[in-house]
Amino acid sequence: MQYMNVHMAAEKWNVSERSVRNYCAEGKIQGAVLDGKTWKIPVDAAKPARKQRAGKVSKNLLTRLKFEKESQIPGGIYHKVQIELTYNSNHMEGSRLTHDQTRYIFETNTIGIQDEAINIDDIVETSNHFKCIDQVIESANYRLNESLIRQLHIILKTGTSDSRKAWFTVGGYKRFENEVGGKPTTKPADVPKEIKNLLKTYNQNRSKTLQEIVAFHYEFEKIHPFQDGNGRIGRLIMFKECLRNGITPFIIYDDIKEFYYRGLNEWKNEPGYLMDTCLTAQDRFKEYMNYFGLEYND
Repeated sequence: MQYMNVHMAAEKWNVSERSVRNYCAEGKIQGAVLDGKTWKIPVDAAKPARKQRAGKVSKNLLTRLKFEKESQIPGGIYHKVQIELTYNSNHMEGSRLTHDQTRYIFETNTIGIQDEAINIDDIVETSNHFKCIDQVIESANYRLNESLIRQLHIILKTGTSDSRKAWFTVGGYKRFENEVGGKPTTKPADVPKEIKNLLKTYNQNRSKTLQEIVAFHYEFEKIHPFQDGNGRIGRLIMFKECLRNGITPFIIYDDIKEFYYRGLNEWKNEPGYLMDTCLTAQDRFKEYMNYFGLEYND
């Protein structure tokens, strides 16, 4: 990959070098990396969108999410997505934090838990998942790539007990075989090739349908590239890809997780099971969008 420096990016985008450095530090430039004290920016990186002016409230979901995130507006759709997606996705993977505890951590950045034993990993991964959603929102318009998938895993697992294990690689693919739902997944040695092939096939066409996004999710979970965190990363990817393609996103709620797992298990025989589950979840998300005055395509 070819890179440009801050000065070159500033001239290309007609902004100050300070603005470019801020974009990099805030994670608004996909693929920008810090090499020592110098930012290296991909030459094909897009200029980050300007903040929306006050008084103009967009009815577009992604635009609203970015605006509410940057403006730190409480009680909006961004607030709702952070709590609902984090709580339900983590709870499906065994987190014992309640919905109220998840909301409290997001709203106050404190724990506030008394008289009960709480797994520290549940707290760390909850906080990390909030950051993953931020990353998904910021990178929503970019084509899905391996770098983003690994980056989401780094964000999710940093600071966990897994990250301190010698055999566990944060942001790296699995070293040991693992099963999902009692079924074998891709062998560790074959994961890099399988992920590259999956992304190559998926990215042949820029525009995606909901079924293509869900099909990618099935293939991703079948590979199960990481030692842990695959389900959450996979569901974050689906949310991102829905945003990129102007499709109403959805959250797999804990109360429909059995239908979701059944849909994954039966995808090859009957994809309708998983599609129906996702459409049901999508209908629930449309209710949020109606409440917050957001537009969506039927």
